[in-house]
Amino acid sequence: MRGLAGVALALATALPIALAAPPPAYAHAGKAAYSGKATAHTGKAASSGKAARAGTSDTCAPSKPGSVSLSEPWAQRRLDFTSVWPLTRGRGVTVAIVDSGVDARHPQLKVAKAVDLTGTGTRDCMGHGTSVAGIIAGIERKGSPFVGVAPDARLISIKQTNAERGDPALLAKAIAKAADLGAQVINVSVKAIDRMDLRKAVGYALSKDAVIVAAAGNVTKEDGTPSPAYPAAYPGVLAVGSSTPDDELAEFSNTSTPVAVLAPGQDLTSTWPGGTYQKDLKGTSQATAYVSGVVALVRARYPQLDNVRVRRRVVLTADGTKGTGTGAGIVNPRLAVTMILPSEVVAVAPQQPPPLAEEAVSKAPPPDERTIGVAAAVAGGALGAAALVVVAAVLTPLGRRRRWQPGRG
Repeated sequence: MRGLAGVALALATALPIALAAPPPAYAHAGKAAYSGKATAHTGKAASSGKAARAGTSDTCAPSKPGSVSLSEPWAQRRLDFTSVWPLTRGRGVTVAIVDSGVDARHPQLKVAKAVDLTGTGTRDCMGHGTSVAGIIAGIERKGSPFVGVAPDARLISIKQTNAERGDPALLAKAIAKAADLGAQVINVSVKAIDRMDLRKAVGYALSKDAVIVAAAGNVTKEDGTPSPAYPAAYPGVLAVGSSTPDDELAEFSNTSTPVAVLAPGQDLTSTWPGGTYQKDLKGTSQATAYVSGVVALVRARYPQLDNVRVRRRVVLTADGTKGTGTGAGIVNPRLAVTMILPSEVVAVAPQQPPPLAEEAVSKAPPPDERTIGVAAAVAGGALGAAALVVVAAVLTPLGRRRRWQPGRG
């Protein structure tokens, strides 16, 4: 009986926690691969079982196939980030992709390090992480018009889920892991509710000077009343919403999250598992990737700026707000890299030289009282003698005229 009572007590304690903390969801809104029920990517082939852990090609593959043909993405032309490549391509900056993994075998992706927190291997069985990686740092490839924003950035993949909805505890752990690996930019194209462990992980990463770029989240008819998405809604996080090809706010972009900037998030193209490409991506996930790429360019160009000033630069150089949910407007890579901010000039000016050591300046000797007394006496005597000379010069002629006789009264 005691054993049954213990089990009942454990269930009663765990159930409210499970209900209060739904798993994080990817901030995308695709029609096939990214829509439908929460279990769209929780089938055996995609997320569980021995075959999935083995990572074979027939079991670890997105539900939506990729394409081998593509044209230059409109978002690439709109942002014109290649115009700043003579100044910066993101070299020296490490970008962590907290996602579903990355297909490191794709010809336009170079992954410096891959970490799996799910126990399912480092491969991307969903395609989501691979598409994010391509937008951030896809390298040039002959014959391909597609390229990432910061192709020289160093990518590390932190796989925190193998399904459409993952473990929120792993999301927090992945952000902290990215910070420990030295990531200067952490891309989080995932939305979750406010949790203590997630809040602490974000604070930890910020304390290590990482710039966290997170998706504002998508809103669908099935979501009901919109609510802020986390970690995007935490202070210090660069929250990103989606814009359309005509520079308007995408209808699915979550306005409940305090958006900082917008980026293209509709009808997008990026890399996809199997060396292919996806041409109809949609969501704040991909918009977040564009901003992460811009942040990598800025960090490479201005290595002396901390994460606060980097975020500030990206926001101040955006194209301008268009109302609720648009933040400071669409991110502007050219201005973010080249604009001179007066307040920042002061902030990054050369430091003043340190003060001289105390012994470098000799102190004045204490006054010599005896010397001063002697000098005063000599000066007094000299003045007295001078007075006598003056008196003598005046009285002597008078005395001679009187023949030195006393005057009459």
